[in-house]
This record gives sequence, C-alpha cells and structure tokens, in this order.
Amino acid sequence: MKFLFVVAGLLLVFAVGYLFSNNRKGIRSRPILAMLVTQIVLSFIILNTKIGLELITFVSRLFSKLMEFGVGGVNFVFGGLENQGASTFFINVLLPIIFISILIGILNYVKVLPFVIKYVGLALSKLNGMGRLENYVAVSAALLGQSEVFLTTKKQLNQVTKQRLYTLCTSAMSAVSISIVGAYMTMLEPKYVVVAIVLNIFSALIIANIINPYKLDPEEEQATVVADEEHHPKESFFQMISESIMDGFKVAIIVGAMLIGFIALMNMINYVFELIFHISFQSVLGYIFAPVAFLMGIPWSEAVQAGGIMATKLVTNEFVAMLSFKDIASGLSPRTVGIVSVFLVSFANFSSIGIITGAVKALNDKRGDEAAQFGLKLLLGSTLASILSATLIGLFL
Repeated sequence: MKFLFVVAGLLLVFAVGYLFSNNRKGIRSRPILAMLVTQIVLSFIILNTKIGLELITFVSRLFSKLMEFGVGGVNFVFGGLENQGASTFFINVLLPIIFISILIGILNYVKVLPFVIKYVGLALSKLNGMGRLENYVAVSAALLGQSEVFLTTKKQLNQVTKQRLYTLCTSAMSAVSISIVGAYMTMLEPKYVVVAIVLNIFSALIIANIINPYKLDPEEEQATVVADEEHHPKESFFQMISESIMDGFKVAIIVGAMLIGFIALMNMINYVFELIFHISFQSVLGYIFAPVAFLMGIPWSEAVQAGGIMATKLVTNEFVAMLSFKDIASGLSPRTVGIVSVFLVSFANFSSIGIITGAVKALNDKRGDEAAQFGLKLLLGSTLASILSATLIGLFL
C-alpha cells in the first residue's frame, strides 16, 4: 500500500513540475531516473542498515556535543538570566549557533569543506550530466546555506544563463545551513534531519530538470569554473574567527526576530479566524494541504494536522512549523512524523524568495532582478523538492 502512495506522490510532483515546465520537450528522463534511484538507495542505507544507524548516531551525538559546547559559552554570559530548570529557546537553541558557525569557518579556512564540496559535486555531475557549477552549488548549499552559497559563486553569476540561475537558486532554497542543523535536531528526530539534507540535494536537481530543462553549452561550462578553483586573498585565522562569530550571532538574532514576529502574527490571525469563522487559520491551511499530505502517504485521519504544519512552513518558516509540529508529534503515527519531518527540513517558504533575491542582487544587481522575476516559480520548485524527498522517505516507514 505504501508503495502505491509513493507512486501517487511522485506522479503529483512530476505532473505539477511538467505543467509549469519551461521546455517540456527538453526534459531528460535518464538523469532524473538515475537520481531517483540514488535517493532510494541512500535512504535505505541511512534508515535501514547498521552503517546508516551508526552514521545517524554519530551525527546526532556530534551535534548534541557541539550544542553542549555552545551552551557552555552561552551560560557563562547569560546563565544568571535563566530560571533554574527552565528552557529558553533563544538561549539554549539559537545562541549555540555562534559556536557551530566558528567550526564551519575553521573547516572552510583549512580547506576541508571546499574539498568535500568540490569532489562530491564532481561525482554528482558524472551521475546526472548537469554542469559542475550546478552540482557545486547543490552540495555547497546543503552545507553553507541559501544566501552564503552565492558568496562562493560571485564571479560565475555574471556568466550563467537565466536557466542555470534558476537551477542554482532552486538548490539554494531547497537546502539548509549546517550551522542550524543542531537547532533542528532539538525539535526533530536527527535521522530525519540527516536524510532530508541528503535527499534534498538530489530532489532540487530533479525538479530543476523538469521545470527548467536546458542543454549545457560546453564553452559556457568551461567558462564557469567553480569558485573553489579561484585564488582569493587569505584572511588571518583570528580575523576569520571574529567574522564567523559575528555571522553566527547575526543568524541567531535574525532567526529569533523572525520567530517573534511570525509566531505573534500567526497567533493574531488564528484569533481573528476563530472569532469570525470559529476555526483557526492553521486548520484552514490544513484542509487545503490535506490532499497533498494524503498523496504523500500520510493517513487521511492525520492529513489535516500534517497539512496545517506543511502550510505553516510555507507561509512562515521552518522554525515556526517545527515548533508547532513538536507540540503535536506525539499524537501522530511514526509514518506521519517521518514524512512531515523530512518535508520541514528546507528553506522553501515565501520569505526565502526575498532572502535569495537579496543575496544575488547584493552581488550582481542584474541577476538579482532576474531571480526576482521567477521568485514564485522558485518557491514552487523548492516546495516540490521537499514533497519529493518526504514522499520517497515513505518507502521506509
């Protein structure tokens, strides 16, 4: 039965993607099939093998320990402000991001992250036949985040076509930043966070192949050499540490501010809807998204609740949705919890249109305007990528 739901979910994703495709005749089935098979194999390994279980356990313990180290620094500064036994989301979950940001900066500085990104991207390009730049961005976005990744491709932004720019932006919006993975793991089961990060790399490229297929010009591909091969002036180690600390602090403050604003706004909208219509706004969204949730493999009895969480993520952000989901997850089946968890792990929401457009525009004004033109289609593509990843995970739940 679950196999039928997976097929139904895939047909939904592919049908919507085909409907909005720029070039239906240009869609190539071979790389799409190759990436789908790779996703299924990787999902099986991560969730159903001893190696996968050990990997998830290692990653979970690693981020748990890193969060502990981060909390140690936070407690030194803010410890006296917290009531004994109480748990403050900003202090215990967001501020430790500063420490993880430092680690990412160090890994970048000693060329570990660039090495991984470059050669994993190269391996992916052999699998899917897409350009090295597309695969480079798909992998690096999964580690660096949706806006930071464009800093590493500043020179290439001036050279890529509009079609390639869409693919780059779709990968960016379908990803998450490794700096906030630890925060996600405090709200979702770590195994679903890990598998979602891996699957979303492929899902974004699959959807881009359907919505935005194009034939790569060999000369253009040669011109857009990945940024990792360029030579940049190297900053000092302690300068890098200082910048990483400030970057992490900015992320924590921005996420905190967005949570305050969006949760307050959602509470007000729910209140108005209950006052006038005697039903919350999230419940209305749940009914709208319930058919999609059902086709993804979620039981109909839980589809409205799941659909409400999915829609909340789309109109606000993943943090707001995860916090809402955490409150109801204990009353849902393991299958629903797994599917919804994987769906939530991405930046696919309305606010990300502005974030990505702003990031590109800051580096290249013209390309930023082009990114803004396909903003809604970008959100559609990244949302379909999240649905694809979440649907596939249903095979193993």
